[in-house]
Amino acid sequence: MVQNKRQLWDNRQLAGRSSRRRELSAFSCLFAFLLFAALMCGGCQSPLPPLPNPPGPKTPVRLSPGDVIKVSYADESVPDQTERIRRDGKVSLPLIGEVTAAGKRPIDFQHELVRRYEGQLENSEVLVTLENGLATVVVSGFANRPGRVTFDRPTTVYQAIMEAGGVSDYGSASSIHLTRVINGEQRTETINLRPTIHGRPTKPKYVQDGDVIYISRSWF
Repeated sequence: MVQNKRQLWDNRQLAGRSSRRRELSAFSCLFAFLLFAALMCGGCQSPLPPLPNPPGPKTPVRLSPGDVIKVSYADESVPDQTERIRRDGKVSLPLIGEVTAAGKRPIDFQHELVRRYEGQLENSEVLVTLENGLATVVVSGFANRPGRVTFDRPTTVYQAIMEAGGVSDYGSASSIHLTRVINGEQRTETINLRPTIHGRPTKPKYVQDGDVIYISRSWF
């Protein structure tokens, strides 16, 4: 009789342990599922809307630090000047000294120089040409060679990413964030490059000097 009670007690203990194991197993599965769902949701956020006033292939180029410009003078008393725009955005020119060039279109800068040279030269006409218009963006995240990319304008987001070695095996071509400073604020849009990579016709997105391109991780 005592033996039967002991066996019954042991059986109940074994049943209790088995039940707890099933509960723990179910809890572990639920936790793993919720974690996976959270990660998936983190990689599937709603795309951010396009940035305002996107640049295009015919967008007028504005001079930037690092650009090389040539100033040609109609007045033969002054030799033509080839200058690289400094980090402070300025160049130094004969007779008028330092002038801010960055942020201006070449034609606008040309008109400004004509006005400044009036009274300084018999013929104040000058011609401003952009000899080397390089721009720089930062490609980060899951690129094969993340870092700074320098290029001639105009350049697309796709071209900049290809210069950085393309999207890595862990990156998501459908979740690329393009960040740009607009009116003193950082603004970001989400770009899906998967159709472009697969050869489908798409409308290109052009980058501006100083843009940051972040390639998100792929969870698939």
